[in-house]
Amino acid sequence: MPHLNNPSTNDDRLLNTLRLLNRFAVRSLAVLMTAVILFGVIDVVWTLYSRLMEPPVFILTIEDIVGVFGAFIAVLIAIEIFVNITVYLTENVIHVQIVMATALMAIARKVIILDFKDLDPAYVWSTATVVLAMSIGYWLVAKRDTSKSTEEHGFFNMMDPSSPQSGLPARQGDEAGRQEPPRA
Repeated sequence: MPHLNNPSTNDDRLLNTLRLLNRFAVRSLAVLMTAVILFGVIDVVWTLYSRLMEPPVFILTIEDIVGVFGAFIAVLIAIEIFVNITVYLTENVIHVQIVMATALMAIARKVIILDFKDLDPAYVWSTATVVLAMSIGYWLVAKRDTSKSTEEHGFFNMMDPSSPQSGLPARQGDEAGRQEPPRA
């Protein structure tokens, strides 16, 4: 099916036109998401400033801190959505792991800003179930992705010294610099 996304292999003018319109729409979303991120940063600065200027000045309550955290995380979610859009633009695929990480961040934001005093226990349990399900799903996707070769993904593990791209010397006994133990 990858050939359907390639206009050079498909001579249908309608499909090519629709692909161009979709590409324009995705690029427009990237521009709009950048604006959302900038306005979000301005909102974080304003929220922090206004909370710090309320009497008592330069003192934040727990509610103030939670409000600022919520604004921070909202901007981070917008950045993750922007990453999703740019990955789609560059690779023409939607990476499930990035989407799931964005969803987990959105759920974390919701959990952080929840006021547990006013919530029904069923709501708390259902939120916990969603967090657990998304975490397990993310773990499964990440486990699947790490089982594939790093060259297949186009990235490398910076913490793995045996990776030739890490720039670190191979440990004794690793594949890259395997040395036989001395024989007695």
